[in-house]
Amino acid sequence: MHPLRPRVLVLNYMADHHQAMLTPFFDLVYAPSAELRAAHVQQDGAQIRAVLTIGSVGLTAAEMDAMPLLEIVCALGVGYENIDIAHARSRGLVLANGAGTNDDCVADHAFALLLAVVRNVPQLDQQCRQGVWRDALPLPASVSRRRLGIVGLGGIGHKVAHRALGFGMQIGYHGRQRQENVAYAYFADVLSLAAWADFLVVATPGGPATRHLVGAEVLTALGPQGYVVNVARGSVLDTAALADALRSGRLAGAGLDVYESEPQPPAELLGLRNVVLTPHVGGWSPQAIEASVQRFIDNSTRHFAGQPVVSPI
Repeated sequence: MHPLRPRVLVLNYMADHHQAMLTPFFDLVYAPSAELRAAHVQQDGAQIRAVLTIGSVGLTAAEMDAMPLLEIVCALGVGYENIDIAHARSRGLVLANGAGTNDDCVADHAFALLLAVVRNVPQLDQQCRQGVWRDALPLPASVSRRRLGIVGLGGIGHKVAHRALGFGMQIGYHGRQRQENVAYAYFADVLSLAAWADFLVVATPGGPATRHLVGAEVLTALGPQGYVVNVARGSVLDTAALADALRSGRLAGAGLDVYESEPQPPAELLGLRNVVLTPHVGGWSPQAIEASVQRFIDNSTRHFAGQPVVSPI
């Protein structure tokens, strides 16, 4: 261990060149698997001063307590649903995340999913390769000038809304409270938003408070011509209810970057043609990941220099 560099435990996968960004500032302990994580918490816990993780991987209270010198816990992205925040605060730990570093990337991906599922892009690609001409196909729906409902008008939700304006869409949103100086229509609950919208984009934080926020009743309200896109967390959308709504025709289609069975694909949806699936890559691009790693560097180096972090939780 270098005596001048804080020792950092990294619990999420990180490419070699991103690890290289950290080594000038920190001594790294890289533990991206459950086995390595358990081993390094036990072997190196006494020297760890910072932890880098992601929302789905998290950090437990017991792990924190195995690190008596721990000062700061950071989530690489915006999500932190599996970090024991209450225990961290009781320990007086500094908490930070990568808020804003991949918002554009996730919003881009949300629109990619929306366009793909509404315009039948995957199916049309396959049919075109098979020689099927347009005269034999149903007309795909339009996206422009329709009603877009956004569940969670945070950083990503605002970016989605900004893109929707370019499509001439009407925008409504639901959040914990109405936001000042926002011209979009506010709905006090998700059910009324879904009943109004043609498309529903889910961009709210994960965790127990939002588990199955979008369930059977909301999907039915969205209707047989409606579409849902989830770029939040898989737990927010009830997979069984979604599969039932899609099979029964109570919902037209879905685009999912996240799902409850991660990293395994959602078995209930694999046989359905009106679903577009991607493997939780909405926030992944070379630019977004580099910005997120740089945010961790900024947050942590500022903390160890006695300054406030850039993006506290």
